[in-house]
Amino acid sequence: MWPLCVAASSGLVLPAASGSAPASIAASPLRVAAHPLLQAPPAVYSPSKDLAGRGAKYYDGRPPELSQSIAQALKEVGKRKICVITGASSGLGLHAVTALTSSYEGYYVIAAVRDTAKMDEAAAEMGIDAKDYKAVKLECASLASVRDFSKELKRLLRGRGLDRLVCNAAVYLPTDPKPRFTDEGYEMSFGVNHLSHFLLLQLLMPDLKKAKDARVCIVGSVTGNKNTVAGSLVKPVADVGDLEGVKAGAGSVMVDGSRSFDGAKAYKDAKARPREGGGGGGRGKAGKPERPLFTNRPGIVFNSMYPGCIAQTQLFREKRDWRGAAYPHLWRREQAIGSYVSQKEAGERLAQTIADPQAAKSGVYWSWNGDAKSIGVGNAGGAGGDLFENSFSGMVQDEANGQLCWDYSMELVKPYLK
Repeated sequence: MWPLCVAASSGLVLPAASGSAPASIAASPLRVAAHPLLQAPPAVYSPSKDLAGRGAKYYDGRPPELSQSIAQALKEVGKRKICVITGASSGLGLHAVTALTSSYEGYYVIAAVRDTAKMDEAAAEMGIDAKDYKAVKLECASLASVRDFSKELKRLLRGRGLDRLVCNAAVYLPTDPKPRFTDEGYEMSFGVNHLSHFLLLQLLMPDLKKAKDARVCIVGSVTGNKNTVAGSLVKPVADVGDLEGVKAGAGSVMVDGSRSFDGAKAYKDAKARPREGGGGGGRGKAGKPERPLFTNRPGIVFNSMYPGCIAQTQLFREKRDWRGAAYPHLWRREQAIGSYVSQKEAGERLAQTIADPQAAKSGVYWSWNGDAKSIGVGNAGGAGGDLFENSFSGMVQDEANGQLCWDYSMELVKPYLK
């Protein structure tokens, strides 16, 4: 599921010895305005300015209650399977916790969330038994927080395996005129939706390997899959290019290396590499990290899923008010588009990929009620329907591009793997 270098733009030097514009440019005022050399350069964005604007980091160090929270959780687990779900305090994540703990036996959820008090309040409203989950602090806008969470969990597991990991937390900032940055200086959609979960997986891979029949689910989106209506016709279209932005590292604003920020595309690009969250955790020749294919990690099932167009979750909080209110009517099953899914049903779908024996297959992009490659009831992934194996787009399946994504991402998280 990125950024390009935010170095200051160099001044423009026009090819005219006298300092006047060339005749071919100066002939018409309209042509002068349109000439690329006279266009305003892309805005230059700075993570340091972003930090100064908000006044504080998202994560100010390991909270004193972190160890206590995880220790208490592990005392309550018993013989149940341990499932970590990021972004579990609202929307899809919250409803997945509800469905998993109420419809399937033998699961205990560690809700990895930014605000533990919010999670507890939401869980009480949903009727989730306090004995079935524990809210633990995790700030996905900080790789340091991911590292601290993982280290503490690993320490307190004391050799016990981790049974399930659900990479669900995400941000969607389509109306932002300029990028926001994580604590480490990565564009927010890339940093939260992809990089934080990439690091989380690398750190927890040894614990997943210790569990019997472990599963990892990376929540996807049709918007990052160019073989769907939402991913191809709804602009802008996801296009990660050669991942020059990821290669450049902190300060970049777009995955493909562009210096022109587009919040909607940043989200789609961050969702376009679900296969690259999996992998890692092993050592190849010369002791270097290896990138196993998404499908071939023995003993661990890696998959992705599309929950449907929920539209009413907090993920859409940045949308204009009219769109948040109109989406259920525009996309609901009874209408021609047929993509709308309630939060409850979407949560049940995610829980199914975690617990249902039918979903115990690696390398699959799970979907329901149509592959979203055409609109209309039964085609667009809306409410109802049975679980089936959908197909990734060519860009998502591109192995060469995937290897670059994995290599570049490993370089970015390397300081936090120690």
